[in-house]
Amino acid sequence: MSTHTQTHGHDEHHEIGPKTLIMVWLALTVLTVVTIYIALYDFGRALNIIGAMTIASIKASIVAYYFMHLKFEDKLTWVYALYPMFLLFLLIATTIMETFTRNPALY
Repeated sequence: MSTHTQTHGHDEHHEIGPKTLIMVWLALTVLTVVTIYIALYDFGRALNIIGAMTIASIKASIVAYYFMHLKFEDKLTWVYALYPMFLLFLLIATTIMETFTRNPALY
């Protein structure tokens, strides 16, 4: 009989310290306040959309990096995580380009 055991890289336990969690919480809170500020004031329709979508993307990246533990994952997992982000970027970019082509007389 063989006593061969295999490990697949997920046996180790990764902990994020309380100082890091507080910093993440502060970053998400500040970004939320900035999002509210952008929503309350008119920087122009396009800038409001660009600002809100950029901040939302940054907040999603922070959550994925720390709370979904992408920080500790291998390169293939990063590819699977970044590909949808690339598609999101394309969706946002095409939406913004479409916004610039609208006829303002229709509003």
